[in-house]
Amino acid sequence: MNVIIIEDENLTAKRLESLLHKYDPAITVLAQIPSVAEAVAWFEESDRPVDLVFMDIHLEDDLGFRIFEQTHLTTPVIFTTAYDEYMIQAFKVNSIDYLLKPINYEELVGAIEKFKSLKKQFGQATSTSHDIETLLNLIGKSTQTDYKERFMITIGTKIRSIETGDIAYFYLEEKVVFLVTKDGLTLPVDYSLDKLTQVLNPRHFFRISRQFLVSLPAIQTIHTFSAGKLKLDLTPKSRPEVFVSGDRMTEFKEWLGK
Repeated sequence: MNVIIIEDENLTAKRLESLLHKYDPAITVLAQIPSVAEAVAWFEESDRPVDLVFMDIHLEDDLGFRIFEQTHLTTPVIFTTAYDEYMIQAFKVNSIDYLLKPINYEELVGAIEKFKSLKKQFGQATSTSHDIETLLNLIGKSTQTDYKERFMITIGTKIRSIETGDIAYFYLEEKVVFLVTKDGLTLPVDYSLDKLTQVLNPRHFFRISRQFLVSLPAIQTIHTFSAGKLKLDLTPKSRPEVFVSGDRMTEFKEWLGK
């Protein structure tokens, strides 16, 4: 298998290469590329076949997504990043999986096995556009997730089941994550907001900041301030004021328009 590692942290790239060789010593890393500009140049100039790309999102000169805008990259990609907020955007391109740093070996193996399973379903890959389209369609099907439908909450000696559809939003306070139901009940949950973004349907919930993960029906009013800053009125009402982080503004607006 020929792979490319697009990563601007040299030690991280070396560690990933080591994990890949632990999985399969026959894997060939054709290049380790630190920037969008160099990646675009490599794909335009190289005629070496690439089976799989490992791509960080935050590169030294821009976001990795710019590579897709400037090339005709159709090779399957496994994203490797320290940021969970780009997950939805990642699956809009040819993404096999989305691994959060520091990369866990077992999760890396799972992602590669997923890729191999897709190739097996697809059959012997060739370089025709029809074959590439078929493989990418399979990739899209593989990312359909069984999202969490309910949460089991322990209250004293009792256990209560909360349907996901009854939850208005989640928030972080003093290192504890709470869910707030549509009828105003506030309960602690044994999940981080990072984990919740993975198990909840991204069409229904959006991480607007480091503190809040909200459902669409919970957004009562959106206030626009100078420089495009957004403040949300949630229902049930939240004690702290709720703002959309600047780095999530564009994706938030796209999410609202879906």
